[in-house]
Amino acid sequence: MVGDGLNDGPALAAADVSASPSSAADLSQTTADVVFQGNSLAAVANVVAVARRARIVMRQNIGFSIAYNAVMLPLAVAGYVTPWIAAAAMSSSSLIVMTNSFRLNRSPQ
Repeated sequence: MVGDGLNDGPALAAADVSASPSSAADLSQTTADVVFQGNSLAAVANVVAVARRARIVMRQNIGFSIAYNAVMLPLAVAGYVTPWIAAAAMSSSSLIVMTNSFRLNRSPQ
């Protein structure tokens, strides 16, 4: 839902995702999930593009985490991994996930 008036407040609050321009009524800005600069709706398309990229990166990060746990947990339970190797692998896994997330800072191609 995109709205800018007082009458849009309830619809913005009820919507799954809502946006309002910065020039909108205070109620619309308060209830909206996203407040964008200017009056152009191009910002809404930008928000959708960023959300889609974020969903892709989140799914990749979940896949990395599942792969790490699928490999490391059985090795740790079997006693093949020493505690310091497990700690280093866990830190490496976190670094991989964070580095993958930093890709969202780049502008879309």
